[in-house]
Amino acid sequence: MKTAVLLKQTFDTEEKIVFSNGTIAEENAKFVINPYDEYALEEALRLKEIHGGEVIAVTYGPERAEEALRTALALGADEAVLIEQDGQPEDSSLIAALLAATLQPMSPDLVLAGLFAVDSGSGSVALQAAERLGLPHASSAVKIEVVPADDPRLHEKALHPEADELTGAPNASLVYSERYALIERDVEGDSQHVAVPLPVLITAQQGLNEPRYPSLPGIMKAKRKPLKRVSAESIAQAASVSLAAARTERTELLPPAPRAAGRKLSGSAAEQAHELAGLLAQAGVVKAEP
Repeated sequence: MKTAVLLKQTFDTEEKIVFSNGTIAEENAKFVINPYDEYALEEALRLKEIHGGEVIAVTYGPERAEEALRTALALGADEAVLIEQDGQPEDSSLIAALLAATLQPMSPDLVLAGLFAVDSGSGSVALQAAERLGLPHASSAVKIEVVPADDPRLHEKALHPEADELTGAPNASLVYSERYALIERDVEGDSQHVAVPLPVLITAQQGLNEPRYPSLPGIMKAKRKPLKRVSAESIAQAASVSLAAARTERTELLPPAPRAAGRKLSGSAAEQAHELAGLLAQAGVVKAEP
C-alpha cells in the first residue's frame, strides 16, 4: 500500500516566539513538524507495518523545511519530496494545487495529513488537494483501519445509513473497492464511524496515536534515503498551475494580546462566591438578579 503524508514545518509553539517587523523572527524560532502532521505520519508508519508498502512524505516550504523531511525519513518514511517555495505566497489554494500536481503521478492508495496547522490555524489545504485529486476525504480521524471489501463490518447499516434511504439496495451493493478505510471521526466531542473506499485522503486529529521518536539507526538510515527537491515553478508549468493565482493575502500578523493579571478572591467561601458572581455579572457571563 502506498501512502503519502502531507507535512508542514511550523514553528514550535512551546518555545518563545519573537515578532519583528510584523513577522516572526526566524533566527530565534525553533521549527518542528506540525504536531497534527506527526499523528498522520505515525499512522502511515503503523499501517505500513501492518499492510506493507511504502510511505512518502511531501512538503511545500522554504529550504529549512528539508529538516522536517529528514525527521520523517528518520522515523521510517521511505522517500521524501520537498516542493521548494521560492517567493510564492502562503496561499492555501495555490499550495493545494502544487501538492495535488505532485501527488497525481504517485497514485497513492492513501493520503494522510494533519487536521490543521498550528501556526496558521488553517485546515483547508489537504481537503482542497483531495478535491483537486478527485479523492473522497474524511477529517478529524481518531482511529483508522484499512480492511478488505469482504470485511463484515462494511455491511453494518451504521456505516452506510444512506443506502436504504436512497436506493433501498442492500448495503453490500455499496462495496465497489477492493479495500476500505474504517474511520472513527471526532465530531465536536462525539464520534462518527464511516467507511470510505480507497484511495482516500484522511486528516488526523489529536488522539489518533502516540507519535514515536526517531532512533539513532533511523537517523543514520535517513541520510541514505531519497529526498527529492522540485521547484514550484517546474510543477506549476507541468500541471498548468498559475503561480499568480493566489486567492488569499496576509495583511497583518499580530501576537496574541497580553494576558491580564489574575485576581485572587479573599474572605469566607460565601464572600468569595458572592464576589465571584458579581464579577461574572460584570463580565456579562451571567445575569445579575434584579
